[in-house]
Amino acid sequence: MKIEKIDPSCNLTTVRDGRGGIFTFYPKKPIVEFNFVYITSGKIRGNHYHPEFDEYYLMTSGNGVVVTKSENGKKEEFIYMGKGDCIYIPKGAPHVVYAITDCTIVSFLTKKWDDCKNPIVHEDMGMGAGDHGDPNYAGPK
Repeated sequence: MKIEKIDPSCNLTTVRDGRGGIFTFYPKKPIVEFNFVYITSGKIRGNHYHPEFDEYYLMTSGNGVVVTKSENGKKEEFIYMGKGDCIYIPKGAPHVVYAITDCTIVSFLTKKWDDCKNPIVHEDMGMGAGDHGDPNYAGPK
């Protein structure tokens, strides 16, 4: 249940031909839904875990830090993300994204959100009880 950074593979011909490059990520599990996520500089998204699906983040712009808890829940751990970085978040892993700059992320899910009985469980990762760090947030209505 540990969040990990995924390194891409690259056919170097796609770089050497002078047009840029193609970098490929291989997910561990099939993806069935993806979402485009905006996070404003200085704000957070997350502060929760998903009991029914794994999630992948692909940072498409900006800089941020994904914070989680160690497997015993006693220590904060983080992964820095910048444009082009990809991480894997297994189900049950608490996480929150702190946006250092305005960020955009594509979030890929291994189960459709609408097919989940309980897609999200809020967990205070040091920013209050809600998804946006609001300590008075009571959860979805």
